[in-house]
Amino acid sequence: MAKTNAARRRAFEKRQEQIRTGQGPQKKGELAEIAFIHKAESLGLDVAKPYGNSNRYDLVVRSGQQFWKVQVKATGFIAFGNYRVYAERMQRGRAIPYTADEIDFLAVYIILEDTWFIIPVRAFTPRRVVHVYPLGTPDGGRYEKYREAWWLME
Repeated sequence: MAKTNAARRRAFEKRQEQIRTGQGPQKKGELAEIAFIHKAESLGLDVAKPYGNSNRYDLVVRSGQQFWKVQVKATGFIAFGNYRVYAERMQRGRAIPYTADEIDFLAVYIILEDTWFIIPVRAFTPRRVVHVYPLGTPDGGRYEKYREAWWLME
């Protein structure tokens, strides 16, 4: 029963966000990837987009000789005082959390704040949900240290 309620809640949140932003998840994801590329390139990082959508990651970032696999997520929906991002992928209708074998970073774009969280995969696995808080929240939460942490990719 809990899984059913969680699935219903996710579907509700997804519909609410689509209503608020006027776009579906595909378009929102594409725009977030473009925003990531713009920001990363402006900071001197090289970004490549793999061909197709069959990889577990959206983009590859190169800094010097190091290559990073990055999964980009975006949200504009705030509930219970935080932004919730699902750090998982869907496979045959099942949610599967990202692993360190699949990605190196989860790049979370907070649309309403024009803010990025650059979170190393080891900081959230095996969790499937990442909660980040609006700018100015007193404690900031577990992932506050990753707000605009682009330096982690240098």
